[in-house]
Amino acid sequence: MTSAVSPAEAEAFLRASFEGGKPPRVLEMERDRVVLRLDCGPGQLRPGGFVSGPTQMALADTAAYLAVFTRRGIEPMALTSNLSINFLRPCPSSWLEAEARVLKFGRSTVVTEVTMRGEASDKAVSHAVVTYAMPVG
Repeated sequence: MTSAVSPAEAEAFLRASFEGGKPPRVLEMERDRVVLRLDCGPGQLRPGGFVSGPTQMALADTAAYLAVFTRRGIEPMALTSNLSINFLRPCPSSWLEAEARVLKFGRSTVVTEVTMRGEASDKAVSHAVVTYAMPVG
């Protein structure tokens, strides 16, 4: 099914709303599913060249945020209410890819799962469950 927001619209929103950061590229965007890729530089890597935990958490949150948009359109006031992440293995990579899928789209909350991978392996490096609270009204 078609997303309510295009990849170009999502990227433009991220650039305009979060100045100073380098937003991820939106590779795919369809109803209830988003795939993002973040090119990682020295600021996202920990010693040893591994993608840092905070970078993985931020990308998971961004992917879940955009997954909300696939149904509701751009919804700036959707807020993270919970993020739980499991780091499954180290991620030696120059990029990080996140795939978010909506598990439940309710009136007041949206629950997503996000699986992340790097260039070294097809295996997941981390898995997150992210819940968003939707604005009332």
